Order: sequence, then C-alpha cells, then structure tokens
Amino acid sequence: MTSTPASAPRLLAPLGGRRAWAIWTAAVAVYVLAVFHRTSLGVAGIMAAERFGISSSQLATFAMVQLLVYAAMQVPVGAALDQYGSRILLAAGALTMTAGQAAFAFAHTFAAGLGARVLVGMGDAMIFVCVLRIAALWFPPMRAPLVTQITGFAGQIGALLAAGPLAAALHSVGWETTYLVAAGLGIVLGLVMWFVVVDSPNLDEERDAVRLRAVTRALGEVWREPGTKLGLWSHFTSQFAMNVFVLLWGFPFLTKGQGLSEATASTLLSLMVATIIVASPMLGMFTARRPHRRSVAVMVLIGAAITLWTVVLVWPGRAPLWLLVLLCIVVALGGPGSMVGFDMARSFNAPTRLGSANGIVNVGGYVASVTCIVGIGIVLDHVAPGGPATYDVDSFRAAMSVQYLVWAFGLAMMWHYRRRTHDVVLTDDAYTHLRAGVPRKRRERD
Repeated sequence: MTSTPASAPRLLAPLGGRRAWAIWTAAVAVYVLAVFHRTSLGVAGIMAAERFGISSSQLATFAMVQLLVYAAMQVPVGAALDQYGSRILLAAGALTMTAGQAAFAFAHTFAAGLGARVLVGMGDAMIFVCVLRIAALWFPPMRAPLVTQITGFAGQIGALLAAGPLAAALHSVGWETTYLVAAGLGIVLGLVMWFVVVDSPNLDEERDAVRLRAVTRALGEVWREPGTKLGLWSHFTSQFAMNVFVLLWGFPFLTKGQGLSEATASTLLSLMVATIIVASPMLGMFTARRPHRRSVAVMVLIGAAITLWTVVLVWPGRAPLWLLVLLCIVVALGGPGSMVGFDMARSFNAPTRLGSANGIVNVGGYVASVTCIVGIGIVLDHVAPGGPATYDVDSFRAAMSVQYLVWAFGLAMMWHYRRRTHDVVLTDDAYTHLRAGVPRKRRERD
C-alpha cells in the first residue's frame, strides 16, 4: 500500500470537483450582480442626466466616482482578503451594493446620486478579487487560467441583463421600482453565497492574524514582482476602452452620435457580452498552453481596438452598421484581454498573496477607465455645451479621441515591464514554473 506523502495537503474536497464548482458558482452569482450594478448606469445615462438635471461632466462624475472608489479600494481589499477570506468580503460587498442601489432608487439630487454610486463602487470592489481567489485555491494550477477567463465572461451576464431587461424596465416600471428590485437581488444572492462558499479546500491552512506590518511587507513583495506590474499595465491598457463603452459613453455614442435606435444600441451592447462569452475560454486555453505569449496576445487585441476605433472616427459622417458591429466585437475583446493580467500576477506570486496581487492588478483598468470617462465628459462639455440633446457625430469624434492618450501611455508601460518580466523568466527555474502553471519560487534576499 502506498502511503500519502507527509507534505501532501489535506483537502476538504477534490480540487476542481463538484464541491469546487458549487462554491465557484455561488460566488460568481454575486459577481454577476456586481457587474449588473456596475453597468446599470450605462443604459440609464441619458435618463439620469434628465432626472438630476446635470451636464456631461457631471454625468461622467457618477461613473468616475464609482470607479475611483473601486480602484482605490483594490489594494486594501486584497490585503483584507488574504486575512479574512472570500466569504466575509463577498457578504460585505453584496450588502454594500444593495444599500447603494436602494439609495440610488430614491436619489433626486446630484449629491445624493453621487453618494449612492460611492456605495455601489465600495461593494463592487470587494467581489471580483474574492472570486479569483476561490478559482485559484479550489482548482488545479493548470486549470486556473481557464477558470479565470470563465469567471470573467460569466460576470458579463450581468452586463447583458443591464443592456436588455434593465433598459426595458426603466421605461416600463420607472426609475425607483427598477433600482429597488435590483437592490433586493443582493439580499437573496448574498444569503445563498453565505451558506455555500468555503474559503479554501485546504484543511491544514492556518489563517494568520496579519498585522499591519506584515500586510505592508506582503504588499511590498507582491509589488516588487515585475510580473505583477506587467499584469497591472496589461489590465490598464486592454480593459478601459470596453469599460468606457459599456459603463457610460457607448449607449449615447451609438444613439446620439451614430443615430441608432435604443433597441439597436442595446442589441450591440448585448453583442459585446456575447463576444466576451465566446472569446474568454478560447483566450484562457491559449494562455494556459502558451504562458510565454500572453503579453503578445494582449497587445494584438489592443492593436485591433485601436485600428477599429480609428476607422470609425475618420469615417465621413456616421459609420455604417456593419462597421459599428465590428467595433463592438473588437472592443469587447478587451475584457478577456484584461483577464490575462490576473494570470500574469498569479504566475509570479505565492497563493497566500493572490488577494494582494489581484487587487493591485485590478486597479489598472479602472484607473484608466476613470481617466478616460472623465476626459470624454470634459471634451463633450466643450464641444456640445447644450448637453445630451446636442450630441452629434462630430462631438463624439472629438471626445472619443481621448482614448488614444491612454492607449499610448499604457502600451509604453506594458513594453517596459514586459522586458523586465522576460529577464526574470530567463533566470533560475522561472520558465519551468511558468510552463507548469505554478508561481515561481523567489530567491531569498540578503
């Protein structure tokens, strides 16, 4: 009889088994709700401008504050995740989002609406990194890239619900009822998650009471890894164009700028979600098999987005529908592309620091999104001072050009840290670990 090695971990359930999928599904359900709350303003932007009587810059401020809070909380949330685990933070996030959406339902002033979006951003910030940690701990290392991509596209079901049912509900049952029902879903899913989710399969795992000094040291170790920074800048550069389009400016761009009906615009936003669902597992399988080509794949997707936006913006007058369809498909690919950033960070950090690493990476895309969303709002206020009623194709041609500044900066940083990470991979046994899908072992510093 073969004895079990002393070093073998004692597991609550097999990695990647039915128990793992049940826990992951419960956590992902909360993530779907988070994406729904996050993108709910995208289809309600013009209605919100009328409800609150605000300008383009003020409308952009709603999204800016929500994303800024999200980004600012990623590092502390990552540190808290490593200490307290996914279950507690998922519950806290669900309750906070519920409070935010309920407050937004009754808000009638710009200040009240802004406070509600702060709560939504705070709750949203706690969700995604928790689900990623569950995927990393409950599934074998070689399957982690694929499960990470599946997590990303599963969450986009929330965007699909916002693009279709939410838009219809706003016109049929009104603002307050729509947002109150959306808030109530958080209570239901939060209860389901609480009774199903288990933080880790490892029965021998010791939960250290992490002190502030230890947290700071851990964050420093994670930040010093070039792979973490490459993941951050990959996320920064590939995700923001999709966020800008889905979270706020895509719907006005398609309806006011390109003259499409609201139904057609909603269909194109749904097409973006479908693209993410189809492309995510394909990209996940590619990165699992070709980990040394991950940054190249991300750069190719970014280049495609830049190319399509350039064609649309230089097109004389309004772009034809077939070109807008291509634009939405290519821009949507930035979502799966940004998920590769988390896989990069996973390859270079220990499992006990995944929360901190994912939190750092997740800051990237949302900082870029905030910057671009606000920049577009400022330009729109300048070229179309009359507000949404005066938006046209030329005003959006000027405003959407803000994206090129963000792309240029992000690509430069990606290239820099790609070279740094390449140097690390060529040292020690890092390449072997990368091929095996497990974090490399760091050399102890003197």
